[in-house]
Amino acid sequence: MEQKLIYTNRVGEALDSLVDSFGTPEVYVLCDVNTKSFVLPVLTAQSTAVADAKVIITRSGDANKNIEALASLWKSLSDLGATRQSVLVNVGGGVVTDLGGFGAATFKRGMHFINVPTTLLGAVDAAVGGKTSVNFNGLKNEIGAFADADAVIISSCFFNTLPQQQLLSGYAEMIKHALLQDKAMLDRLLGYSVVYPQFDSEALLRLLEESVAVKQNIVTQDHGERGIRRALNLGHTAGHAIESLAMKYQSPVPHGYAVAWGMVVSLVLSHMELGFPSDILHRIADYVLKNYGPYDLTCKEYPELMDFMRHDKKNASPDSIAFTLLEDIGKPICGYVVAPDKIEAALDIYRDLMHI
Repeated sequence: MEQKLIYTNRVGEALDSLVDSFGTPEVYVLCDVNTKSFVLPVLTAQSTAVADAKVIITRSGDANKNIEALASLWKSLSDLGATRQSVLVNVGGGVVTDLGGFGAATFKRGMHFINVPTTLLGAVDAAVGGKTSVNFNGLKNEIGAFADADAVIISSCFFNTLPQQQLLSGYAEMIKHALLQDKAMLDRLLGYSVVYPQFDSEALLRLLEESVAVKQNIVTQDHGERGIRRALNLGHTAGHAIESLAMKYQSPVPHGYAVAWGMVVSLVLSHMELGFPSDILHRIADYVLKNYGPYDLTCKEYPELMDFMRHDKKNASPDSIAFTLLEDIGKPICGYVVAPDKIEAALDIYRDLMHI
């Protein structure tokens, strides 16, 4: 099934039209405690389907995207009488769309679901492309499935409720897409301010549509992540390891921040291994330092960080660590195995670039 992407700030109207196209089934809404307070009242006023829906609440934060939350969602759907013909509307950020998508894909072997991302990160990354998952055993996205939403409604109208940190988190994924596309797109993103007070929702929506198109084009070519789709993991091998390390220390970091730091590591490796241009590496590193700050790694944490990298799903064997690297902007090399000593050298250079 090809996933339908709808770009509009008339979210309630789009939702009602989609639900009607399913034959007016029973609707369930999944949201977290934050979207329940800030977004659900707006959608309830805009949408008949949401106003009449049964609402399921989950806790916010990536630490709560786990098996327990998934089981709770399954139980709620079962207790409330959901069927395979029902529709689950996931309203929230990446935690909600990941959890809700996996729950819908597995409940009664699959029910309809619609994603309504309310964060920039959720719009550009988690809600698009059919990946659903929960964290497990201290590892990020360890359990999941490929399952496309029937539709994703992408808007910018809820972003004005987001703190600056969440806007920057999503913007890191957009920069990643630009690195996979071309220099003109990268220049547009680095020249736009996503933070307050310069934040312009209509301009951001246009940039967002361009960014999602990059991902959608790649996903269409390789839905099951056997080839080119692995390019989308740029920055994620080191980034997910940083996230897992931070979770172990009970000091979680935003996903997009970890991706930003991971991109610096990946571009360092790209320069070392493939001759990626040093001027672009320094430009990205300077941007990350200015906007995201550093993740304060020490040499003592390298072995643990490397162990988390070895658990990455992209690795062909438990003993190898594979990265997505770039020869140049728009020229990714997927599944590039890097020796541990080279990774440690790249982490040293990362620390220098981040002034640690």
